[in-house]
Amino acid sequence: MSLYTEIFEQPQVMTNLLSRQSQEVERIAAELRRRDIEYVFLAARGTSDNAGRYANYLWGAHNGLPLALATPSLFTYYNQPPLLKNALVVGVSQSGQSPDIVSVLAEGRRRGCATLAITNDAHSPLAAEADYVIDILAGEEKAVAATKTYTAQLMAIAMLSTALAQDPQRRAELERVPAWATQVLRLDSDIQRIAQRYRFVRQCVVLGRGFNYSTAFEFSLKLKELTYTLAEPYSSADFMHGPIAMLEQGFPVMAIAPDGAVFDALLEVLRKVRLDQSADLLVISDRPEALELAHSGVQLPEGMPEWITPLVSILPAQLFCMHLTITKGFNPDVPRTIRKVTETI
Repeated sequence: MSLYTEIFEQPQVMTNLLSRQSQEVERIAAELRRRDIEYVFLAARGTSDNAGRYANYLWGAHNGLPLALATPSLFTYYNQPPLLKNALVVGVSQSGQSPDIVSVLAEGRRRGCATLAITNDAHSPLAAEADYVIDILAGEEKAVAATKTYTAQLMAIAMLSTALAQDPQRRAELERVPAWATQVLRLDSDIQRIAQRYRFVRQCVVLGRGFNYSTAFEFSLKLKELTYTLAEPYSSADFMHGPIAMLEQGFPVMAIAPDGAVFDALLEVLRKVRLDQSADLLVISDRPEALELAHSGVQLPEGMPEWITPLVSILPAQLFCMHLTITKGFNPDVPRTIRKVTETI
């Protein structure tokens, strides 16, 4: 099974990326530090868009770079792109094939901005349009649902962050990610059992906040494209501003809640969801307070800094979605309707 194999390839993919691309990422970071870059303008679709959400938090928090997510239709259908000046224009795409993402980099280059492609194909149209390319070196990804290319994109984004900041401590923390990833993948059989509980789920919400806002979106995307569940992602803060009204007894709520700056606020939401609303709660966390609230809990490795938890916390979500797909009687390698490469304009 391609999807299952590729989920378990992720620790090695991350190790390869750290060892083989560090020098190139350091070179790119050194050149970018010499450019007059005031903000990042990032274009992506699908899973890559969720990697962009991670960059939004990481590059903002640790590199002082405001990040705007592009609206590619302004570049294609409307032919009225925003004025790009002193920006680092980034395209994130597994295939590097989508014309709308390429068009954003082309406009950035035309305006004299620095352009960067993060892709699994260094010879793609996206890479050809970029001044700088980070090849994520994930190898061929045969399953339609992206797994190893997603975490490799996150790793590339994190590597560039530490290189731009010239931060050896965070770089050392990043080196530990493959081992933490391996540790959480050992929970495969436990996650398979948990998936059985949700075999009849038709709709759910997925909560995350801070760095793991991206994880909530990627978790919900995998639920949609693999299990055909109507899964809506929310920041736990946004969820309290109206959507919580949809909850009723037994309504499934998935939450990514590792330790960190937003944990206490997220924990309060989980208490309300479980104790006041009687929702069915699945929690991915390294904190016992959160796991004790859950009907189903997945233990993350302890000691991970919050900024790199998205590289690990998505792995049990991937396994859960894969096992739930099989439990529902679907083929996880061939989701209906969608294809591996989607080219949009």
